[in-house]
Amino acid sequence: MPSNHHVTRAGVALAVLGGLAGGTAYGARELLVRQAAQARRAIGKPLGEAAPVADRHYKKKLGRPVDLLVLGDSIAAGLGAERPKHTLGGRLARGIARRAGRSVRLRTAAVVGAESSMLADQLDTLPPAYRPDVAVVVVGGNDVTHRVPVAESARHLGAAVDALRARGAEVVVGTCPDLGALRPVPQPLRALGSRASRQLADAQRAVALERGARVVSLAHVVGPFFITNPDEMFSLDRFHPSAHGYKRTAKAMLPSVLAALGVVEEVPFGHHAPEVDGAG
Repeated sequence: MPSNHHVTRAGVALAVLGGLAGGTAYGARELLVRQAAQARRAIGKPLGEAAPVADRHYKKKLGRPVDLLVLGDSIAAGLGAERPKHTLGGRLARGIARRAGRSVRLRTAAVVGAESSMLADQLDTLPPAYRPDVAVVVVGGNDVTHRVPVAESARHLGAAVDALRARGAEVVVGTCPDLGALRPVPQPLRALGSRASRQLADAQRAVALERGARVVSLAHVVGPFFITNPDEMFSLDRFHPSAHGYKRTAKAMLPSVLAALGVVEEVPFGHHAPEVDGAG
């Protein structure tokens, strides 16, 4: 669910073309280009390109603050939410406060339209002394639409996890959502995008676990809701989550965030514990 700013011929159309075999017929390529233009017209830009600013100290009276950092793309930033508290970060902050009984200081470094290669820039915006207790990373959709090689995307994610853990943070990665849920994108374009996003999600899972992060497979834990209830789960552009979509996504990610903080031990299906010691 990347930024609609990037749903262009150089984005979705070429992303899907890049996933086709080298011998794809000219007629098939023209069909996909026409379908990308159709999807672009259907989606439009009703949300603009700025997400609500949700950063603040939640439930301050509870004390013992948890420092929560959110990195990544438009989903991480909360584009599509109408109010700050309905963004992914706002939802997670309130969920942590409720379950952990602690206040939460939210910092959002995510940027609408970001690719995995831009995580380093997001980290560079943080004060050197900043030490988040837990960092949530959701990225990958724009890598798919821009045909970034899977290995390259995974490498940038791995570097970001390493940098966050060097700051002492526990890390929770939400893998690339299934782009097959995007109904404005016609077939066969949608099916090819779905395959590419699954491939990236698998690579993200592997590299994050190897580096000690927890992983939430968004396509598994929340993807079905977007497929079966698109009117409720998507915002006006039918591309980014609605307030309810973010509620579902935050609820789906919360168990791993709580596990990273030591609040719970058991996590449900679609959540994966790190493969190295010392990661929570």
